[in-house]
Amino acid sequence: MVLLRYLDVCLVLATAPFVLIAGLPLFGYLVATAAWLLTRLGTAFVQERALRVGDAKVRAGMQVGSMMGRIWIVVLAILLARFVGGKDDGIMAAALLLGAFTVYFVMSFFTRNPLAAKPPAHGSPSAS
Repeated sequence: MVLLRYLDVCLVLATAPFVLIAGLPLFGYLVATAAWLLTRLGTAFVQERALRVGDAKVRAGMQVGSMMGRIWIVVLAILLARFVGGKDDGIMAAALLLGAFTVYFVMSFFTRNPLAAKPPAHGSPSAS
């Protein structure tokens, strides 16, 4: 189950030999890889901290803040690759990040979200 949860990271790292052999833009790949790894580490850190928070509003705020920060980091990485490296680097960064996000999004349906509501225990009163 851990492999499925981090399949996007595995695929981003496994892409490196193909980028080198095919002569694809290396700077765009490195920027996108660094941004993706940074956002995944940040997300894991925030989710771990959110599990310890008792207040649901604070937990939701942490998660929304994490999502917004992640979007900004990814967009800024694409812009950095485009304007520092060139058009091909920007396209490489955008393609890698789009592929990584697609895998992450699909795998999120198959892996259990640790912050999801747990069903009531047998014999406990339910909300309905």
